[in-house]
Amino acid sequence: MDLDLIVSGGTVFDGTGAPGRRADVGIKDGRVVTVSAVPLEPGTGTRVVDATGRWVTPGFVDAHTHYDAELVVAPGLHESVRHGVTSVLIGNCSISAVYSSPVDVADLFSRVEALPRPAVLAALEERKTWSTPAQWRAALEASPMGPHVASFLGHSDVRGSVMGLGRATDPDQKATAADMREVERRLEEALDEGFLGISTMTNPWDKLDGDRYRSRSLPSTYASWKEFRRISRILRRRGRVLQGVPNLNKKYDVAFYLATSTGLGREPLKVSLLSAADTKAEPWVRRIFGPLAFLANRVGRGRFVWQHLPTTFKVWADGIDLVVFEEFGSGREALHLRDEMRSELLQDEAYRRWFRQDFDKRFSPRVWHRDFDDAEITECPDASLVGRTIGDVARERGVHAVDCYLDLVVAYGTDLRWTTPIANTRAKVQEKLLTTPGVTIGFSDAGAHLRNMAFYNFGICLLRKVHEAQRTRKPFLSVEQAVHKLTGELADFYGIDAGRLVEGARADLVVVDPRGLDASVDGYHEAVFEELGGLSRMVNRNDAAVHATVVSGTVVWEAGEFAEGYGRDFATGRFLPAGEPAPMRKRPVASPARVAAGA
Repeated sequence: MDLDLIVSGGTVFDGTGAPGRRADVGIKDGRVVTVSAVPLEPGTGTRVVDATGRWVTPGFVDAHTHYDAELVVAPGLHESVRHGVTSVLIGNCSISAVYSSPVDVADLFSRVEALPRPAVLAALEERKTWSTPAQWRAALEASPMGPHVASFLGHSDVRGSVMGLGRATDPDQKATAADMREVERRLEEALDEGFLGISTMTNPWDKLDGDRYRSRSLPSTYASWKEFRRISRILRRRGRVLQGVPNLNKKYDVAFYLATSTGLGREPLKVSLLSAADTKAEPWVRRIFGPLAFLANRVGRGRFVWQHLPTTFKVWADGIDLVVFEEFGSGREALHLRDEMRSELLQDEAYRRWFRQDFDKRFSPRVWHRDFDDAEITECPDASLVGRTIGDVARERGVHAVDCYLDLVVAYGTDLRWTTPIANTRAKVQEKLLTTPGVTIGFSDAGAHLRNMAFYNFGICLLRKVHEAQRTRKPFLSVEQAVHKLTGELADFYGIDAGRLVEGARADLVVVDPRGLDASVDGYHEAVFEELGGLSRMVNRNDAAVHATVVSGTVVWEAGEFAEGYGRDFATGRFLPAGEPAPMRKRPVASPARVAAGA
């Protein structure tokens, strides 16, 4: 057989959880035609990727991204693909870009996901030609899409489009019977088009951007339990997925997500919830994730999972621009104002007293542990402050840590850059979470929080943990189990055609070099994102770990370089409809020449 591509000499982990084996992978017309223990002979036109000494796995599935806007301007999604991701799920956390107008989409996304609103709005006003799920899918299919894309319908998107964003975020306005019927009709329309299900939000911390309804919570947070139950019935009947974010103020609505998943006397509903994390603010919470999943799945016969980030959750902030300040009233007040209007507020003594009171409350709901001794200054016009903690600077100045911080923000604005770890800082606790039934890999937030965090390489982070544990003879997962969690487990739960490296499967794979699973995996870099306003965004750069990424049988990344024209001149990705194999697009022909990464 004259194969198009051979990945030769690697240890193949097929995504099923089976042990790795030495094999050659033969690919033709975008499909795996053989996984052979016998070395394959290349034909005259066969390209060969040498995987000797490397691991060959299915392409990673990123189950939690906010790439909805980035797909419009840069559909190659380079920052994920270079780290082995070949399938992404969009439309999470109740926000998608399907039904709403460009200005409404910009207001839904920009503050919640820390995206530059002017650039997002300009891109959507220029390029948004769709207003239905079928048109959105067609627009994706017509673009030079790099990885494959599966999508949730965002509840805030559909609810806001039906009621109008003003009514949908007014606590005095309730959805009428006609409103709910139209929301349900539009949800059915999306499910008919292959959408995964719907994503919801009950956490009131996430706010709208823009000038019309600024600082109102997202539309999904105003929905009644009756609305959510009606949505769940549709998803249960259609065998689709409910993705949710619980109310972090009260937490009791986790019970709704657990209960709606159960299958006692009915079909279970797939529910995926944020987030299983070992937070520094509430370290006791990590003990509940396993028991709650057990209660829903084993006792209640449900299909409930948590999403988990398999690395330390560390965030950066420019001044006060960080989502954790949405947790408390004084922080929200500052984020409500534009940058140029904040200085006067932050100098006001009454405001400072309010901020100190919020900061010092010991038992208020929180994700951020509010410890400025754990906040390191990484950039500042005053170079003498770089490398020091805000708490240390406060003691030197003889002032409260909050006053020191606010003084620094007033003096330097967004030129003050600092970082703090939020969660997953205890290695043994995270290992326990990673092996807890009902905890899946997710929550990379790729495509969002461009100046706050970068977890595009979440899969490589997990493989590094596993590899290091094996090297120290303290394994907690095998490589095959880790690969399964990054690929087949996610594909099976969400019902998409991905996550397997077996004969007949679409040829989406990554070649990982275990020698590159080193400290570079945890590094932080910045790269200019020209397509979204020239913003310098946080990225990962561990190119020695990912030797090659193949999408639909095409080598799109190899040896630190993208294929020429990738993400611009040809497409490798498809829209992945839920519950059915995605039809193959004719394999694109890319030039064997390549250009430097990021070109």
